[in-house]
Amino acid sequence: MSLLMRMMQDSFFDDKQILVVDKAPKQQNDRTWCFWEKENGLFESIVYHQWQQLDFFSNDYSATLAIDPYRYKMIRGIDFYQYVLQKAANKSNVHFHYEEVLGVGNENNKAVLTLASGKITADYIFNSILFREPKITAGQYMLLQHFKGWVIETPTPVFDSSKATFMDFRVSQKEGTTFMYVMPVAANKALVEYTLFTEKLLTQEQYTDALVQYLSAHLGIDAFTIEHEEFGIIPMTNHIFPSVEGKVIYIGIAGGQAKGSSGYAFQFIQKRTASVVDALKNNRIPKADNSITAKKFRLYDSVLLNVLHHKKLNGDRIFAAIFQKNPPQRVLRFLDNETNVWDDLHIMNSVPTGIFLKAAFQEIFR
Repeated sequence: MSLLMRMMQDSFFDDKQILVVDKAPKQQNDRTWCFWEKENGLFESIVYHQWQQLDFFSNDYSATLAIDPYRYKMIRGIDFYQYVLQKAANKSNVHFHYEEVLGVGNENNKAVLTLASGKITADYIFNSILFREPKITAGQYMLLQHFKGWVIETPTPVFDSSKATFMDFRVSQKEGTTFMYVMPVAANKALVEYTLFTEKLLTQEQYTDALVQYLSAHLGIDAFTIEHEEFGIIPMTNHIFPSVEGKVIYIGIAGGQAKGSSGYAFQFIQKRTASVVDALKNNRIPKADNSITAKKFRLYDSVLLNVLHHKKLNGDRIFAAIFQKNPPQRVLRFLDNETNVWDDLHIMNSVPTGIFLKAAFQEIFR
């Protein structure tokens, strides 16, 4: 949808026929994106709420963080879908087809989409479907970021909608790196999300019990109604996803746009789709970013995954140390893969050198 939006906004694509194939129409509020940026973005008009203050809580360090010039933003899935679809309705060259996609490939220098009803050929296919679980080989790690979230309403005002809880690690860490998000959009309404970085999923009852316990113990909320529920799984891995295979271009999580060490994806998808559009306009095949900077951040991701996978240090202590010893703007730049060497050195200095340096050598000389 992000790529479609960028194409529709650029006159270069006005004479190109664009077919969007999906299993079913996007009519449900099935997800929420939260991200940060300094300027107004492509989807600014549908930002549901935004904050310039973030709370961070852990047993080692807690603080309210002023993130100016960044703003932490929320976009609801249903608003995103309706916005893009309304724009598409005014484009005679954009078409939709609803059917399960069975596969993608290449034939005779054309991209081929395989459906139960037949095949479709195109100059390019932009695929965001992860058809199978990545095969993790030696030296690669795979954690799952999995979460269950509720949008709740309370009978009385309990939230401060001017600030959000970015991470609250004051919950049990026995399963692995575990924290809560709290995103208030009104004095009596918030998205509360239970998030884990682990190798295995929990039962739905375990997610529910953790949410109820947190609401009661930390927010003093026992009476509430659930307006909306969402559940998601994002791979956290240093596995190299394909970027391009012939005329098939991979985007989204299938193209490796979820950051390996954090699972953040929305802004990386925006960067990738912008680069795809630029490449197509300049008659280039959109390829992965293999710059030195990109390789640097992939190494950083591998190092953190190494530490978490081998349980060398708990994730709550890592994030607490980083936030305690750095301004939040630097941390956000780091999570966005936008820090310079000076910033990187400050971040590295924040965490136990012995543990991380050993992990770095293991990843560099593997």
